[in-house]
Amino acid sequence: MITGVALTLNQIPLELIEEYGLERRMHDRGGEREVQFLFRDTDRLLPVWLDGRLRLLRWGSRRGEPSGLPCTGWTQTATLETGGWAALNPEEVFVPAALGFDRGIWYRIRQGMRGLVVTDARRLARVYILCEPASHYYEVMTRSPWMPVLVEERI
Repeated sequence: MITGVALTLNQIPLELIEEYGLERRMHDRGGEREVQFLFRDTDRLLPVWLDGRLRLLRWGSRRGEPSGLPCTGWTQTATLETGGWAALNPEEVFVPAALGFDRGIWYRIRQGMRGLVVTDARRLARVYILCEPASHYYEVMTRSPWMPVLVEERI
């Protein structure tokens, strides 16, 4: 299951970098600066395009959080399609990403992936990445049976 995404520094507005203190998430990859968003981070954030602008939202929910939402950061497309999220009024969103991270492997992503946003018990927006069964190549590459639903791309 994808546990991280990265955007190049030029893909993130300076206002968001300052507002969220993203300097601590910056890394250098072959001379190009990127900002990494990892599910294991204490402050789990994911970039999403929502209401016509790039925003950073909390990524999923963990045990012990008073969210009233499933304790995960992902959901299967089949669950969404069969109405598993219907009571929460999910909104599909675009999660931009230049790179994805799964089981220790960073890999390129052309545009981004699909996600859904729901509101938790405290009325805070949270994002979940949509996943589907992994392609043979993705499973061999990452040893993961699930992959994110990518936009206009299949690995």
